[in-house]
Amino acid sequence: MITFYPGPSKVYPQVADYAAEAIRTGLTSLNHRSPGFMEIVRETIHLLHQKLDIPADYHMAFVSSATECWEIVAQSLTAAGSTHPYTGAFGKKWMEYAHRIISPTSAPADTLCLVQNETSTGAQIPMDDLADYRQTFEGLIAVDAVSSMAGIRLDWQRADVWFASVQKCFGLPAGLAVLVYSPAALKRAQAIGERNHYNSLLFIHENFSAYQTPYTPNGLGIYCLMRVLQQVAPIAEIDARTRRRAADWYGFFDQGLPGAPGAFRPLINDSAKRSDTVIAIEGSETDIKALKLAAQQAGITLGNGYGDWKNTTFRIANFPAITDDEVDQLRRFLHTYRTGQ
Repeated sequence: MITFYPGPSKVYPQVADYAAEAIRTGLTSLNHRSPGFMEIVRETIHLLHQKLDIPADYHMAFVSSATECWEIVAQSLTAAGSTHPYTGAFGKKWMEYAHRIISPTSAPADTLCLVQNETSTGAQIPMDDLADYRQTFEGLIAVDAVSSMAGIRLDWQRADVWFASVQKCFGLPAGLAVLVYSPAALKRAQAIGERNHYNSLLFIHENFSAYQTPYTPNGLGIYCLMRVLQQVAPIAEIDARTRRRAADWYGFFDQGLPGAPGAFRPLINDSAKRSDTVIAIEGSETDIKALKLAAQQAGITLGNGYGDWKNTTFRIANFPAITDDEVDQLRRFLHTYRTGQ
């Protein structure tokens, strides 16, 4: 079965060997404050800086999920309140959750929360738009990059906090997230001084400064992340491949499927706002259901729609672990689906 589900998505096949290696060599039994485990954390952080081109002065930590990062931003980095312009279900959920922690007030927000790549709709915020936010917003900018980090090149300095779970573009099983934060974010955390939770950013930062974790972590996930980072190309190469494949997909659907022009079309009309990593395609509920069933029978799993678009869209993950050969197989299936050839 070939999967194009946008999360959890396809895992790099080498991860099975990495997991077995970690168990066989006893790495999964290391104390999380032992020198051996601290070296794994140190090397993983080094590789993230190197492979994703993250600025040297940006800090890094590993937590359980991007959803936990929503909590960290609200608890440790928001004083006056947060504002959440959103383009889909996950941006809305982040806003609702953050406002349960820090209630909105009439005072200007000091934290701007953006979903760079909205998995539910296949919409993204281009880096140029993020630069505009940077120029006009005076507070901290936090970016949920769950469906784009490690898949496209990010301009890190255009925001203060970035985070992503690893079950998408990193090509790993769920249960781990990468949190990246700037010196300005750390300064804000120090000014707020919030230390009430196990995942308070100051407590996390103190531990990761020594390549330790504040609690017993997903050691297997961190080790597999290190090994995947050792194998993947630098982000500039991955970015070029991701954008090429995305352009091909949008060109394919903009032209309409053979025998059914316009039956399936990109959900996002503005080509500049279309995601490079999650291709969301719209159609009638009947057509979408029939297509997904036929794909499943052909050994291909397409992503379901999400939220308000659950029954009228399907989604195609365009993540690095998915091979060009698998993309070609899906394209051939789509060509023959309507023509029967």
